[in-house]
Amino acid sequence: MKLVFASNNKNKIKEIQSILNGSIQLLSLEDINCHEDIPETADTIEGNAILKANYVTEKYGYDCFADDTGLEVKALNGEPGVYSARYAGEQKNADDNMNKLLKALKDEENRTAQFKTVIALNLEGKQYLFTGLAKGNITLNKTGNQGFGYDPIFQPENYSETFAELPSEIKNKISHRAKATEQLIDFLNSRK
Repeated sequence: MKLVFASNNKNKIKEIQSILNGSIQLLSLEDINCHEDIPETADTIEGNAILKANYVTEKYGYDCFADDTGLEVKALNGEPGVYSARYAGEQKNADDNMNKLLKALKDEENRTAQFKTVIALNLEGKQYLFTGLAKGNITLNKTGNQGFGYDPIFQPENYSETFAELPSEIKNKISHRAKATEQLIDFLNSRK
């Protein structure tokens, strides 16, 4: 089966390919010559995933899936949430985003947070949603150099390391994206 993954984020594509383990032929936006920025103007994580999947299906005619991810921090009423990538500005700089978040939590004792990934799948004229959560805490400092985004300051439940310190084999089993992708794979396998 061929599916387009509506992303240009090479880190995400690599992570998803590793989780899929060859079970599906994954095409990137580059592979289908989609070079424009797909609008992410929804005010929810679900909404952005749906916008991206619909854009590819409507404009290019492919079955596809798209994801959107946000980091939801309890003490900040769920922020940065849908604005996680551009929390510190449109330049989408991970260090700036982490610095802003650490500053916002400077005097906060409750550092519980969760990563939320929603995958929207457009397949044979129908749409399906899959949601993965990874619960944990925001650390006091950045540690580790694996991963991307907020990984250096997110410590998942039951681990003493951040996502950026964990080997990718472990992260790709316990992450929000892994959980949503597993649901997607189970669903696709159930249709064979």
